[in-house]
Amino acid sequence: MKAVRRFTVRAHLPEPLRALGTLATNLRWTWHPPTQDLFASISPRAWATVKGDPLRLLGEVRAERLEQLARDENFLSQTRALDDDLRRYLTEQRWYQRRQEELGDLPAAVAYFSMEFGVTEALPNYSGGLGVLAGDHLKACSDLGVPLVAVGLLYRSGYFRQSLSPDGWQVEHYPLIDPRALPLEQLTDAEGAPVLVRVAMPRGRVLRARIWQARVGRVPLLLLDTDLPENEPELRGITDRLYGGDQDHRIQQEILAGIGGMRAVRAYCQLTGHPQPEVFHTNEGHAGFLGLERIRELTEQEGLDFDQTLAAVRAGTVFTTHTPVPAGIDRYRVDMVRHYFGDGGDHDLLPGVSTRRVLALGAEDNPNMFNMANMGLRLAQRANGVSQLHGRVLRDMFRGQWPGFDAEEVPITSVTNGVHGPTWSAREINRLFGDADSALEHASRLRGVEPITDALLWEIRCTLRERLVAEVRRRLRDAWLHRGASELELDWTESVFDPDVLTIGFARRVPTYKRLTLMLRDPDRLRSILLDPDRPVQLVVAGKSHPADEGGKALIQQVVRFADDPEVRHRIVFLPGYDMSLARYLYWGCDVWLNNPLRPLEACGTSGMKAALNGGLNLSVRDGWWDEFQDGRNGWSIPTADGVTDPRRRDDLEASALYRLLTDEVTPLFYERREDGVPTRWMSMVRHTLTTLGPRVQASRMVREYVEGCYLPAARSAGTMSADDYRGAREVAGFRSRVEAAWPEVRVLDSDLSYDGESVPLLGAEVTVTSRVELAGLTDEDVMVQAVVGRVDEDGELHEVVTADMRRTEDGSFRGEVVLPHAGATGYTVRVLPRHGLLTEPAELGLVVLAG
Repeated sequence: MKAVRRFTVRAHLPEPLRALGTLATNLRWTWHPPTQDLFASISPRAWATVKGDPLRLLGEVRAERLEQLARDENFLSQTRALDDDLRRYLTEQRWYQRRQEELGDLPAAVAYFSMEFGVTEALPNYSGGLGVLAGDHLKACSDLGVPLVAVGLLYRSGYFRQSLSPDGWQVEHYPLIDPRALPLEQLTDAEGAPVLVRVAMPRGRVLRARIWQARVGRVPLLLLDTDLPENEPELRGITDRLYGGDQDHRIQQEILAGIGGMRAVRAYCQLTGHPQPEVFHTNEGHAGFLGLERIRELTEQEGLDFDQTLAAVRAGTVFTTHTPVPAGIDRYRVDMVRHYFGDGGDHDLLPGVSTRRVLALGAEDNPNMFNMANMGLRLAQRANGVSQLHGRVLRDMFRGQWPGFDAEEVPITSVTNGVHGPTWSAREINRLFGDADSALEHASRLRGVEPITDALLWEIRCTLRERLVAEVRRRLRDAWLHRGASELELDWTESVFDPDVLTIGFARRVPTYKRLTLMLRDPDRLRSILLDPDRPVQLVVAGKSHPADEGGKALIQQVVRFADDPEVRHRIVFLPGYDMSLARYLYWGCDVWLNNPLRPLEACGTSGMKAALNGGLNLSVRDGWWDEFQDGRNGWSIPTADGVTDPRRRDDLEASALYRLLTDEVTPLFYERREDGVPTRWMSMVRHTLTTLGPRVQASRMVREYVEGCYLPAARSAGTMSADDYRGAREVAGFRSRVEAAWPEVRVLDSDLSYDGESVPLLGAEVTVTSRVELAGLTDEDVMVQAVVGRVDEDGELHEVVTADMRRTEDGSFRGEVVLPHAGATGYTVRVLPRHGLLTEPAELGLVVLAG
């Protein structure tokens, strides 16, 4: 019979074991092996059954066993020691506090918004790389002591669980998740009543959301949940699925994440005494509406007008986008945005905030569409991509918001992603260098690989490969059973893969640009590589396609059908159910990590970083992080057919290059062994990867860059804006209004370039540029006049420019000197820019007047 309703009952712990509840609900256990070992010792069999989830374990263990442990002094001693260690970890001064003593003005708190968080498979609130990156960000912030408050949504069905049909088609399952079975606590007030966030919806309705809190080490993670009986059925389902539903459903989720999330942060800080954030970091544009809620707050509380609040909000906001193409940006019809925000003037969602100004923030070339990335850029004084190459792509992609500026002057920087070392490194690797308690320690200890012998390193790599092979066999058997196979016909799965064969991994989401099937471009050639009698290769593939992406599902089916062939199925497998648990086995055990996106469409990609932490070598297109971190000794770069516009021909060329690398370089190096069976030259690359690449790919490095390059300057700017009754914000808003009013009449009337000596100037010579400028009532202090010199193309466009400020002369003109930076075709122009001490970039206001 079926239950009418499901609910969760938590275990009652005897008083001596109460600390187990604390250890189970603080997710630091996910990267703290001693805590994991403590729970595993309670019942090794149950620990395996619950897949390493302490909270589920406590629900599975019989009461008699708990009573027995409550009398076991050795177990109690270990529990007390780990409880004390956690308490010390949560309260001691760490890197951030030491930097605060040095710098003095780091923010008291930072709010971090993301639509998904991949902290652990025990909290299934993520779909892929974006969420796992967010989870690693929280863990590294915890290790470093960064006072972060994170906020997102709690999805009652998570993303989806993947299986395969008999013909290899992806099938989605949406299990119902009970928050009470997860390592979460409801946020309640002093009387114990749940704290609710309220957000106005059209037609006078109110959306209510409760707040669940996860503890990620020192970092509180707040997750909003609309599955409340007080909500109408349509509103109750807003947090049902991650990235599910239509455009209406998605904008409702993003309104809740941004506006509701901001209100959740305020409520949490007021209740707990946590410092209110001074800096607000938006991880992708999904939660960008948080900036509008902050504008509403300042309008109501400080009496500022829209332009003044905009200046204050921008100063303290950091916007990170992971999107390399316009098609990846969330866009909504303008009439849909009006439907939720009102037709103008005051309205229930954001009282006092003009819908006309809201729409202007998200304006794009198409006047009928509202662009979330554009809004994110306009609401943030600091914006970044997630690798150096991605930063260059973004500056070109969004240069339309800064017309008249060279792409390199567009104020978008980059912070290359990183991964949380203690989470993703195998225990054998950690023990090799000494177990690390934090990401910072993990990074520094990886440099100590020199005394470790090749033989020992190779033994560890072989152990990890053997573990992966065992997991591949287990999962492959389960997958075939789900596809309808009989136990009697699956004996062959027991001999799939070979622990001694070169193992390559490919696992990620399956959008078209990641080219899951590039390896199948020439099936016969791939078959010959897999089945080579002297240098065989085995390939493990995993990944999920978005439920609505039929093209992605077809790619998965193509790989599955190839892997089903009895001739090769012992050398290539597709494993469904890709999640953090499977990912760890792949990162640990694969010798080579394959990545072949269509360059430059991979914003960063972090899977290869995790493989590198375990001594895996990368075989990748030079895209994302690999473009800047590869050095020729930590893996191989797949040549790209840049400039080839025919996608089929490009895939043919790059697949051929991949095959050549595998047969001519990768496999010969792996199978070249000395007398004791150790591949010395291969291990040299492994050693180099661990010592040089390992420390650079860490999330601790990424977070330190965010703190020092984004959070610190944002806090300083926000403090300047808010000081003395928001004097800075009022000043910047007034300046902007005055400049924008005068700007249409500002003119460069004429210009001239002169130089001494030769009839043709020489490289490195100094030239003088003079110009007359009409400032239309603005003063010399309001503007900067610059000479710009650079290479010039056939269309007259300047590239690789240098600039020099020009100064007012006695005759009223402007004059400046420039050293010629290039030989060959050279051009110059004169431009006028706004200038104010509280602007961070010359291009910040997007205003420029050019000569001509």
